[in-house]
Amino acid sequence: MPLIYLILLPFIGSLMAAVLPANARNTESTLAGLIALFCTVQAALYFPEVADGGVLRQEIEWLPALGLNFVVRMDGFSWMFSMLVLGIGSLVVLYARYYMSPADPVPRFFAFFLAFMGAMVGVVLSGNIIQLAFFWELTSLFSFLLIGYWHHRKDARRGARMALTVTGTGGLCMLAGMLVLGHIVGSYDLDQVLAAGQRVREHPLYLTTLVLVLLGAFTKSAQFPFHFWLPHAMAAPTPVSAYLHSATMVKAGVFLLARLWPVLGGTEPWFWLVGGAGMCTLLIGGYAAMFQHDLKGLLAYSTISHLGLITLLLGLNSPLAAVAAVFHIMNHATFKASLFMATGIVDHESGTRDIRRLSGLRKMMPVTATLAMVASAAMAGVPLLNGFLSKEMFFAETVFINSTPMVSTLLPIAATVAGMFSVAYSLRFTVDVFWGPKATDLPHPPHEPPHWMRVPVELLVLACLVVGMVPAWSVGQFLHAAARPVVGGELPGFSLAVWHGLNTPFVMSLVAMGGGILLYLLLRRQRALGRVDAPVLMHRINGQRLFDATLALLTLAGRNGRRLLGTQRLQWQMMWLVSAALAAGTLPLWAQGLRVGHRTPLAMSPAFAMLWLLGMVCAMGAAWQAKYHRLAALTLMGGAGLCTCLTFLWFSAPDLALTQLVVEVVTTVLILLGLRWLPRRDESLRLYASLAGGHSARLRRLRDMALTIAAGGGAALLAFAMMSRPFPESTSTFFLERALTEGGGSNVVNVMLVDFRGFDTFGEIVVLGIVALTVYALLRRFRPAREAMDLPEQQRAVPADLASDLPNPRQAPDTAVGYLMVPAVLVRLLLPFAAMAAFYFFLRGHNEPGGGFVAGLVLSVALLLQYVISGTHWVEAHLPLYPRRWIGTGLLFALATGLGSLVWGFPFLTSHTFHVSLPLLGEIHVASALFFDIGVFTLVVGATLLILTAIAHQSVRGHRYHARMLEEAEEAEEAEEAEEAVAASQGDR
Repeated sequence: MPLIYLILLPFIGSLMAAVLPANARNTESTLAGLIALFCTVQAALYFPEVADGGVLRQEIEWLPALGLNFVVRMDGFSWMFSMLVLGIGSLVVLYARYYMSPADPVPRFFAFFLAFMGAMVGVVLSGNIIQLAFFWELTSLFSFLLIGYWHHRKDARRGARMALTVTGTGGLCMLAGMLVLGHIVGSYDLDQVLAAGQRVREHPLYLTTLVLVLLGAFTKSAQFPFHFWLPHAMAAPTPVSAYLHSATMVKAGVFLLARLWPVLGGTEPWFWLVGGAGMCTLLIGGYAAMFQHDLKGLLAYSTISHLGLITLLLGLNSPLAAVAAVFHIMNHATFKASLFMATGIVDHESGTRDIRRLSGLRKMMPVTATLAMVASAAMAGVPLLNGFLSKEMFFAETVFINSTPMVSTLLPIAATVAGMFSVAYSLRFTVDVFWGPKATDLPHPPHEPPHWMRVPVELLVLACLVVGMVPAWSVGQFLHAAARPVVGGELPGFSLAVWHGLNTPFVMSLVAMGGGILLYLLLRRQRALGRVDAPVLMHRINGQRLFDATLALLTLAGRNGRRLLGTQRLQWQMMWLVSAALAAGTLPLWAQGLRVGHRTPLAMSPAFAMLWLLGMVCAMGAAWQAKYHRLAALTLMGGAGLCTCLTFLWFSAPDLALTQLVVEVVTTVLILLGLRWLPRRDESLRLYASLAGGHSARLRRLRDMALTIAAGGGAALLAFAMMSRPFPESTSTFFLERALTEGGGSNVVNVMLVDFRGFDTFGEIVVLGIVALTVYALLRRFRPAREAMDLPEQQRAVPADLASDLPNPRQAPDTAVGYLMVPAVLVRLLLPFAAMAAFYFFLRGHNEPGGGFVAGLVLSVALLLQYVISGTHWVEAHLPLYPRRWIGTGLLFALATGLGSLVWGFPFLTSHTFHVSLPLLGEIHVASALFFDIGVFTLVVGATLLILTAIAHQSVRGHRYHARMLEEAEEAEEAEEAEEAVAASQGDR
């Protein structure tokens, strides 16, 4: 099976889970479990091919000229991580089946979970560093959705936002570092990057690259000073916490450090930055974990500490330390996932995670208690468990390090102290919760969970035992395969024996065990006396305070900037916008100079000169009439647009002329609908303004005129400078020479849009769809100002001779049927002919002027005319269009066309032509770009209708407003008449 399926299948499963019904919990968990299990088995089958240093690679061309291809790459290290991500993911899915409540939106949970799994596998298997950064940010996005799964809780929303802000910002820094790294190497391909370590370390930009990449790794793996976000992520459901902390989210940072160890490691800056951050995180996390009262909080800080241990090992610049780091990544995943699941069982069955309320659970939950105690012993580094082996390797590396005397002395001490912390918080997790008298004030009596909920914990604890007792037999070959790519060559000699004799690392382990027990007893006594309840000095190194202060500062700066620059006056907004654009265009030209070419302009035809003179008169007239008569300004602006269409025709660009013509029609309707909601001009206000500030008004007009002339003249000068230069043959004739031979069409413009630059067009239609949906969402909440709702009386009333012919007289202002019967009949007859014209333009677009965009606009104009003449109510009752479905269908068509080329082994959106023989019609030439053009056509129709009908619906609301006002007036009049009648009757008495 191709490697890419390991990435695609979780995403496909995510889409399937999202559409399942809310009550199909078993179906959703089965779907997620089967996908995760299948991918795990498939990944395991790849091991023989990567065991001895082999590399599996699959490459799909995308932008080969820029070095951006989609590359899926698996070596021993990525195989090990894939097994952790997929294997532990399978167990978490089984666990979540029993943990999640039927009242929860379970489809959303499994959809997010599978998407996160696919993103993490994408990070692990990426063979291109830019592709890795893409999946890296996807993990931040999906972890945000998982952490904030219970979005009704404030702590979940806050934790999700904090995690996304910190890791997302670090990811952007990492992306910048990857760009610099690719610049140094000359390629973004991971194989070439890994082979260029010496060149990277000797480059002047090495330190810049290192700092940027480390910012991404440290934020993702919660290294000091970015460790504060991880405890807040505990608001996520426990299955999410178990998955994020053991094999995925927080392990991505150490994965990146290990992945780039052959490239960026081995230098003094690496040692101090990576090793220093790792040691600080190791000590701070372990120290804070001892004082946590929440079981998940304790495990969160212990995760921070163990991630610091892995980071410190990678920072020691020792191949053997790198091997120990890989080994501890594997061990930490097993015991930490089991501990989180055991915590979830305790919470699920007892109703609380508060250590102060829990006690004596081993009598009520003996099996769960045994499993939790074994896993916590592995976390503490007890002999015959897997955590002991990697801890021994860690101690050995700190003892035999070759560095300055201060580091050689302090590092073993720090490692031993961290080991004491680990023993102390592991004892608190086990003794305080499972031993002692039975707790009596729990929300509900605890008991053992369903057997299958406990099975994942049992399997992981079994792995801790097997690896701890027979490491060489159980995990030796896997560790060799995983560590070989990290060290970038031959592995150093190391032993996985359980007993290495009475040496310094073993003595350090004994000191850590004994000191940890004494520390636990001391803290327990102090806690019983009420003297110690929070870690001392932690508030002084609290990164959250800096994070909150930074957010507050940015919020204040944004508010002040809005006050300084914000205005509701459109004139000021346009002035600043045009000024900024003028400055952005002027500054580079001022520095580089503007040179006009030497091409001799052709003799201008008198007819063309008259055309442009007419266009300029229309443009100036539109600008002048915009102040006095809006409809006249719109008409003149249409005249200027028509002159532009004729100019395109003059220069043999019928495609542009046709597009410009239909765009002019659509934008005219758009502006007409917008003008409907502007308040009427108040001449008294204009007279008052002219009397109060006539001089300042004249100055403002002169300033605006100067700005307009500068912007328009500058654009004209740029156009003239470009057109007066000779165009290089390589660019001016490229598309003309290749449109028919490589694109299969003689219409160069259409072939460029759907073939040569199809990816750009795909991005443009995506943006168009987003804009349409945004306008629709905004206008659903929009309500026009009251003065814009107050129509003249003659526009509100319905003539008496027509009111009897209308089905609902109160809907009469929304239609012109009663007034313009002939146009109403004509536009309905026009619709099939317009559809036929759109179909004609669509089919001929690959070889003649036309195409999906023009055809979509033509059909949209025909449909909009139905709205204009027949009214919104009539059209939506007789012709339901559902524009949002058109947008979705168009995007799916375009995407399916691009993916179809991938299925056949070609780059995304590669176009192919073929011939089909049909009865009667004969042989027909068809290009695959036709299906992409169908997507463009469908989306353009949907987006245009959604935007314009959303504005048109404001008229419906306006008429409802007037109908309501009329009803209220009638009711008031009836009430007044009733009061007069009562008063008259009383007067008669």
